[in-house]
Amino acid sequence: MKAMIVGGGAREHAIAKKLAEDAELYAFMSNVNPGIVELCKDHMIGKETEVDAVAGYATKMGIDIAFIGPEAPLGAGVVDALEEAGVPAVGPKAGAARLEISKSFMRDLMAEYEVPGAIRYGVFSDTNAAAAFITELNGRVAVKPVGLTGGKGVKVWGDHFQNSAGAIHYAKEVIDTCIGGSRSVVIEECLTGEEFTLQAFVDGKNVIPMPLVQDHKRAYEGDRGPNTGGMGSYSMPDGILPFVPQEDVDKAVEIMRKTVEAMAESGNEYKGILYGQFMETVDGPKVIEFNVRFGDPEAMNVLPLLEDSLLEISWQIVEGRLEPAKFRPKATVVKYVVPKGYGTDPLEGSPLKVDTPETTDLMLFYASVNAGNGFVLTTRSRSLGILGIADRIQDAEKHAEAGLSGIDGEFFARHDIGTMEAIQRKIDHMARVRKGLE
Repeated sequence: MKAMIVGGGAREHAIAKKLAEDAELYAFMSNVNPGIVELCKDHMIGKETEVDAVAGYATKMGIDIAFIGPEAPLGAGVVDALEEAGVPAVGPKAGAARLEISKSFMRDLMAEYEVPGAIRYGVFSDTNAAAAFITELNGRVAVKPVGLTGGKGVKVWGDHFQNSAGAIHYAKEVIDTCIGGSRSVVIEECLTGEEFTLQAFVDGKNVIPMPLVQDHKRAYEGDRGPNTGGMGSYSMPDGILPFVPQEDVDKAVEIMRKTVEAMAESGNEYKGILYGQFMETVDGPKVIEFNVRFGDPEAMNVLPLLEDSLLEISWQIVEGRLEPAKFRPKATVVKYVVPKGYGTDPLEGSPLKVDTPETTDLMLFYASVNAGNGFVLTTRSRSLGILGIADRIQDAEKHAEAGLSGIDGEFFARHDIGTMEAIQRKIDHMARVRKGLE
């Protein structure tokens, strides 16, 4: 069986490792990911959004099934192109990928089909109308470009601005300069609570949830500094998080099921991976956003715990016959190795020598690096994902730290991710929210 992965990041490396357990692997990626290349019989370097090139390579290699990693090629219609070429693919078609590609589409869908977990929002192309809505919400808003910005275009009250004037200024900037590719902006009420990620396999009707994960977007320890693509993440042995009760996990899963139903009713059948970014609030889980693929780093938390064959699950998704999936009851901690200055002015071209032996407790995933002679070179993006796995979160965190110690060179990592102190801060914060103290 020939399987192809599209994409060249750490998320795709995690997917590739699972697919390679049961398939002969091929890859189409925009960069040479040394971890993926090592797993592949053949690979091609090209622009992942050039969907005809992706489909052409797949047919040339006789690929039986493809798995799409990043959101950009999904939005460009790579699944449509592959299916037209006779290659089934895991991922939504372009119409369904709008669930992530267009934040206005997602909010409008939830409103039209009365999907629970929705929040107050507005989509504006007129700066005066946007300003009036921001003022109505006393400036306590999230300002989001409509299109993709690599997770770095959202600005939130309390972090990026402290009043209505700051929010209005950024909303005007988004509209005037077409941030995200559209001369419009989404304004949402600002939610108070703790974020969590719920990922699921979806075959158009069935939604099979995976363990909950919490990501850390901020560049610096203590959740300070600029937003990034994600500095690391953790999951717990029971598959939920200590500040999210089981009833709210069930509510989040139901929200995702209702969303998949709404997509089908709207004529946009959803198949692939659905990623729900939720805020746990005093009123239960609310939807921050949906993504149409695995998270990065969250894929690294869940896929190594998957006991079932990802290749078989991929066929179940394509053929609309998903069954429940099994995950090992283990804790995981991912810590990202990033170039110094990441988040502001990253140091590009810094050599890293990787001497981290992989074991059952420790795994390494290559992200955005260039190959050197016995080392890898940093780019301006994240470099390596280090995963620790154990029965207890404390031990998983220690394994991740041990993995970091095997990396030699100039780099930065957040050492607080997955520590009991950091997790307790999340628990305490949620307790204050529930008491109405924040």
